[in-house]
Amino acid sequence: MNICVFLSAADLDERYTRPAREFAELIGKAGHTLVWGGSDTGLMKVVADGVQEAGGRLLGVSVEFLANKARPGADEMIIAADLAERKKLLLEKADAVVIMVGGTGTLDEATEILELKKHGRTHKPVVLLNTAGFYDGLREQFRRMEAERFLPRPLAELVFFADEPAAALAYLEEQAAGQ
Repeated sequence: MNICVFLSAADLDERYTRPAREFAELIGKAGHTLVWGGSDTGLMKVVADGVQEAGGRLLGVSVEFLANKARPGADEMIIAADLAERKKLLLEKADAVVIMVGGTGTLDEATEILELKKHGRTHKPVVLLNTAGFYDGLREQFRRMEAERFLPRPLAELVFFADEPAAALAYLEEQAAGQ
C-alpha cells in the first residue's frame, strides 16, 4: 500500500518524534511505501528514516523551491513545480492518507483531502493521527461542523481519528482488505 503522510518538516520534541518513528517502522515492517513531501529535515526525516530502516520504500514529492532539502537515496523523488502540483501528486500516488502533526501546510493538505472525500472525489481512507492530543481542538471543530450540519456526510466517513500509531495502520490495512 502507498501511504501518504502529511506532516511537518520542523525539528520537534520527542513526544512527537517517538510516535512518528513508531508509525514509520510499522509502515516499513509491513512492506508499505511511504509517500511524503520528500524533505530530509525534521519530522519528515524521522519518518523517512524509520520506513527505510524497517525495509519500506520511499516515494518523495518535493517542490522546486525546496529541492535542496530533498532526501538523497529515496527510491523515487519527484520534483513538482509548486505546492499545488505537489499536493496533487502526493494524493495521486497514495492509496491512503495519514495526517500527522504539522503546521499550516499540513492543515492545508488535510482539509483538501477531506474536502475531496466530502464531495465523493476520492474514497481513500484518511487517518488523523492525534499524537499527544495535538488535534483535539480540530476534532472538536469537526464534531461541531457535523452536529450543526456543515458536513453532508458523517464525520466517520471522512476521517478516522487514531491516538496511537498501531491503531492508524490497523485501520488502513482493514480498509484495504475490505476493498
